[in-house]
Amino acid sequence: MNIPFNVPPYVGTEEKVIEKVIENRKICGDGEYTKKCNVKLEEMTGSNKVLTTTSCTSALEMAALLADIQPGDEVIMPSYTFVSTANAFVLRGATIVFVDIRPDTLNIDETLIEAAITPKTKAIVPVHYAGVGCEMSTICEIARKYNLMVIEDAAQGVMAYYKGKALGSIGQIGCFSFHETKNYSSGEGGAILLNEPEYIERAEIIREKGTNRAKFFRGHVDKYTWVDVGSSYLQSELNCAYLYAQIEDPTLINNDRLRSWNRYYKLLKPLADRGCLELPYIPPECTHNAHMFYIKVKDYEERTKLLAYLKENEIGAVFHYIPLHSAPAGKKFGRFHGEDKYTTKESERIIRLPMYYGLKDEEICYVAKVLENYFA
Repeated sequence: MNIPFNVPPYVGTEEKVIEKVIENRKICGDGEYTKKCNVKLEEMTGSNKVLTTTSCTSALEMAALLADIQPGDEVIMPSYTFVSTANAFVLRGATIVFVDIRPDTLNIDETLIEAAITPKTKAIVPVHYAGVGCEMSTICEIARKYNLMVIEDAAQGVMAYYKGKALGSIGQIGCFSFHETKNYSSGEGGAILLNEPEYIERAEIIREKGTNRAKFFRGHVDKYTWVDVGSSYLQSELNCAYLYAQIEDPTLINNDRLRSWNRYYKLLKPLADRGCLELPYIPPECTHNAHMFYIKVKDYEERTKLLAYLKENEIGAVFHYIPLHSAPAGKKFGRFHGEDKYTTKESERIIRLPMYYGLKDEEICYVAKVLENYFA
């Protein structure tokens, strides 16, 4: 049995929707399906305004512009994240201040944020790892105390919630990813969630290369012109059509992934009880979206051996991020505040198991059996 790590989601109606776009001869952005995706994502999240973008990276770059990040500003985030989380702010001249993560959720440790704040701090960027929410009540309280922006990197967080609120809709701005490895995909793509009305108009301008083109198409101005900085962050109509087929009924994919996640958990619980591995932890205030199923083993050496064993058995398991603060650019553009107690240690223990829409029960059982054989 050969089980890949990821298979991009496909619900079966994508071709039909894309054919309609081609028939309409409108394949650039801001067509029928771009607008449908924006509205549907607003319904799913409760956000004031959602705009699809070319990627989550684009959404983060837009967020940095909307936050008016300037050279010399500081932005607090975890080191255990994808490079785009930091790059978006480094491009504006900011210094990244990394703080340690919690060992249970692998999210930023909210108790360490306040000590990392300086007069130069401009924003906090929590990353909702594996679609499990950060401790947002504490983070938002700290942000209010010091007048900081909260920009949620919810790349993995579509259809996940913290205390009943959709991830990405809690801070001033949220960012989604629709890369092919995500629960819902347009191949490459993302979205920016604008949770306070004051950011909406400028976001539309930045997304349209710094022009007021959106106003022109609404008939608010008789011609459009260059009015601000910006870039080409507008996702194509073809990408949005592919995405819309999946989010038209988002429960289809979500329920299927949760079923797979729960199956993994049940089958691997005996190994966890024996102390062979650790399973994911979901805080009671969080509703996750089964973005990934990972296990944690004893250490780096154990992980290396187990990954090789899984590969021999044709199971596409992988590790995840190399902490950014240990990378050459991380050392150049940022600093780690306090002790790296868990970031590196936990990053060296994690193994991500195959997880995708349509994963079969027999495939999950096979993965579990191979793991049982290894630890036996």
